Amino acid sequence: MNFKELKHLPEYDNVLVVDQNGITIFYDLADLHILKHIGLKPEEFLRKSVTSFYKNLPIEESTLMTVLKTGEPLWNIKQQLTSNNGFTYISKSSTFPLHNGTSIVGAIEFSKHYYQKENIQLLDQFASHKMYRKNNTIYTIDNLVSQSNIMEEIKNKIKKVSSTDSTILINGETGTGKEIVAQSIHNLSNRYTQPFVSIKCAEIPSSLLEHILFGTEKDTFTGTPDFLGILEQANGGTIFLDEISAFDIKLQAKLLRVIEDKLIRRVGGKQDIHLNIRVIAATNDNPDKLVKENLLREDLYYRLSVFQLDLPRLSDRKEDITPLIDYFIEFYNRHMQIKIEKLDDQVKLAFQQYNWPGNVRELKNAIETAYNNASSKEINLNDIPAKIRNYSSVLEKKSFTENNFNLKDKVEEYEKNLIVIELNITGGKLAETSRRLGISKQLLKYKMEKYELR
Repeated sequence: MNFKELKHLPEYDNVLVVDQNGITIFYDLADLHILKHIGLKPEEFLRKSVTSFYKNLPIEESTLMTVLKTGEPLWNIKQQLTSNNGFTYISKSSTFPLHNGTSIVGAIEFSKHYYQKENIQLLDQFASHKMYRKNNTIYTIDNLVSQSNIMEEIKNKIKKVSSTDSTILINGETGTGKEIVAQSIHNLSNRYTQPFVSIKCAEIPSSLLEHILFGTEKDTFTGTPDFLGILEQANGGTIFLDEISAFDIKLQAKLLRVIEDKLIRRVGGKQDIHLNIRVIAATNDNPDKLVKENLLREDLYYRLSVFQLDLPRLSDRKEDITPLIDYFIEFYNRHMQIKIEKLDDQVKLAFQQYNWPGNVRELKNAIETAYNNASSKEINLNDIPAKIRNYSSVLEKKSFTENNFNLKDKVEEYEKNLIVIELNITGGKLAETSRRLGISKQLLKYKMEKYELR
């Protein structure tokens, strides 16, 4: 390949980090479409040997592997690389070792890519997103933290439907994770390099909704400029319409045409515009109820619900509370000035007893509240929101006042709750659960059978 026949794209700067074994642990590619062109998804680029992506890159010729071996930096090295799917380009890179004391623990490489002239037109057609997750998304399926069977089934459905272009209706109460599900579908689909555009329909006045959705055509008489609607902004990607029933019936009819014909007409416009978009909609209320109340057109409902996902309330998947707590603690340990190591057992019990009307979002907010109140590395009962603390207290008082007080029953009830909490923490591992409870595995099995926990 003649280097003079290549064109430099100065905007496209890349960063790649590998560990001491040459396994990729971080990357920031200036254009996500590079991955797509060499036949990889973003997740496939991590936790793999850096030489495994190329046909013509043996270990001894890899700049990263050489730096790991010698401990010496390499400057402005040009390499012609051919990916496993046959795509060829030239990389100009500078590579440096990463030290921990006297040990080399990894290497970091900064690179620019050069392309043959015939590839430039193809690259220029791509969207301007600079790296994965900068397609207007922040969530992937990994953010759907769970260990319950019902959520695992939902995640399996998400993976299946992501490979199609069918419209999707997500039904779930506030805080159940509808936005996370929608973004997960987009990022698992072949549209992941294109925009994900989300609109909360209920937050926009109905008088403006049509203009925001469809855009406006320039009017020389009134001086109204062209305005690109969000449907056009999502062209090539995914549009997520949250609280779809907030559309008035007339606008729902126009949306039906968008879904069926992939055509829109700007407000004031005279020509149809063809779109290539996937539509995902969501509702907080039962869609059958919305249809009966004439808040959702029946034909639009049927068109949207080609594939319907019904998200459970957190109270219906309480086995997910513990992994969610661990996830949010890890999150806030990274983002706040205090580090929490554990929750008091009373807090765990209160979280298990509470009914969580605000679902996962309320749980996250409760953890954040506790961080702001905590005075040590352990969250105690006084740190959590009062309504959760009081709910647990009311339950206990109600339990003690109902029927006749029976100490044996109360002790067994408390024991059962503790076992449930620890089983959730360990993911049902009996040996670890018995160790945490300070009892034998055989005794734990007996108590689980006694309380019908098996």
